[in-house]
Amino acid sequence: MQDSKIFSYDYWVPRSPVLKQSFLAAKPYPHVVFDDFLQLPAAEMLLADFPDATKDEWNHYTVSNVKKLAINNPDHFGAATKAVIGELNSATFINFLRIITGIEELIPDAKLEGGGLHTIERGGHLNIHADFTVHPHHRDWQRRLNLIVYLNKGWAEEYGGQLQLWDKEMKNCMASVAPLFNRAVVFQTDSDAFHGHPDPLACPPGISRKSLALFYFTKELAPAVRSTNFQARPEDGVIKAAGIYLEKQLLRSYDLAKRAFGFDDKFVTKILKSLSRKKK
Repeated sequence: MQDSKIFSYDYWVPRSPVLKQSFLAAKPYPHVVFDDFLQLPAAEMLLADFPDATKDEWNHYTVSNVKKLAINNPDHFGAATKAVIGELNSATFINFLRIITGIEELIPDAKLEGGGLHTIERGGHLNIHADFTVHPHHRDWQRRLNLIVYLNKGWAEEYGGQLQLWDKEMKNCMASVAPLFNRAVVFQTDSDAFHGHPDPLACPPGISRKSLALFYFTKELAPAVRSTNFQARPEDGVIKAAGIYLEKQLLRSYDLAKRAFGFDDKFVTKILKSLSRKKK
């Protein structure tokens, strides 16, 4: 198999038996971590292409369970970002994912619903959760895999932001992945695949946790629809746990409206910005 300029198939495909073994054996649920994931020039260009956080095209998510910015509209991506996403959604790369995960007939999401570029600044976080199970605009698409590519040079351990993978009982964090430059993680998105980085980032001002997230689906006859399922950790306490639960119920209501009326995340950003101005 010939390399692309973005992903080295000649390097990774021969390692697919080991990657598959690692993926299937991983706890608390199937996942695998790649270092030096993209061809280095492609990773460098992807980082150089990353939009400034002050630009208007970012969707703002600033609630109790989430504090982050995201862009999933390809019209706002640069050439390098479009090229990387194109490769990672290509038939060749999806076949590679099939080989290492054993999941057949994976479907990429060209609309990047919930995915795309993410940036989280000092104080930002993402509480532990399991992802929504069905694509909001494709009722028969069940979510199966997440792919996250990190773009953080010189990221220090004390900054936080490690991706935590929790057991289904929400008793123990079983794995932690530091968001280092050109590191990627692929993990299975079952209904109890709890993950996140819930502690506020302690990175210096002007530094943010940058990533590219892509999701993959399979067509199913009648997949069970469930919204993003946020969970409290044992150490979070009763008050925080109650807040996480209440906000989760509000998210479910929004998710139902989104599926029924076709809202996009820009709509949420407008509401949150309006509420923020009123508070001021």
